[in-house]
Amino acid sequence: MATADTATPGPNAPSTEPHPTTLIGSVQRAMRLLESAARHEHGAPAKQLAREAQLALPTAYHLLRTLAHEGYLRREKGLFFLGEAAERLSSSAARQKRRSTVVDALAQWRDSIGVPVYYAVYREGEIDVQCVADTPANPAVEEWADFRETGHAHAIGQCLLSQLDEEARRDHLDRYPVQSITPYTVRDDHILLRRLEGTKRMKPVIERQEYALGTVCAAIPIIAGTTVGSMAISLPAHQADRLLPAARQLQKEIGRLPGTLAVSISI
Repeated sequence: MATADTATPGPNAPSTEPHPTTLIGSVQRAMRLLESAARHEHGAPAKQLAREAQLALPTAYHLLRTLAHEGYLRREKGLFFLGEAAERLSSSAARQKRRSTVVDALAQWRDSIGVPVYYAVYREGEIDVQCVADTPANPAVEEWADFRETGHAHAIGQCLLSQLDEEARRDHLDRYPVQSITPYTVRDDHILLRRLEGTKRMKPVIERQEYALGTVCAAIPIIAGTTVGSMAISLPAHQADRLLPAARQLQKEIGRLPGTLAVSISI
């Protein structure tokens, strides 16, 4: 008698492979033509693409015209090149791959250090928390007040603002004025600006219960190309003694960034 591990599928068991009748042949053929075109940086004629895709020339002509009409290919002097629509797909895929690289790194650091890890950038005048890696045992800080509007109160925001020039800082504070979030929040923009000016390059920015009662945070500036970025961690206030050692450990890990990850962060 077969065991559960070796039993053969019953007659009604779903197949893991698509049935041939569910596949659309014209889509398959069009994708083969796109793949062939992508291999020719300087363009290729229809006959060559048809041969490489193993298609009859009339079929290839029909599909090439359709792909060109939709913007996935462009034709110049009898040669076919990838079009803007295909390039947008490629660009989107590259962005997703870069994001996946960063997410994987955050998860690795979360597990090795035992704290939630955050990645944020300052882009087009806004604080943007792009990735967070946490666990049920070590949850991230709940965003109970908009991170974009309360940059003065949390370590991520203070770290990002410390990397801006004076004009950009004042512009940000004009749009998002300092306000009390907890009893520990910085009281006015003059005190905040003095604090930011005194922030030492590449030193962790520490914040204790300024954004959320019961939570302490540390953020580290990320220098990668022109990106204004920050990696951060958080801990319950009763574990505050772990904060600085954990931040230094994260900083060491960031210092070992492989080239591909550094590029992913900088874009």
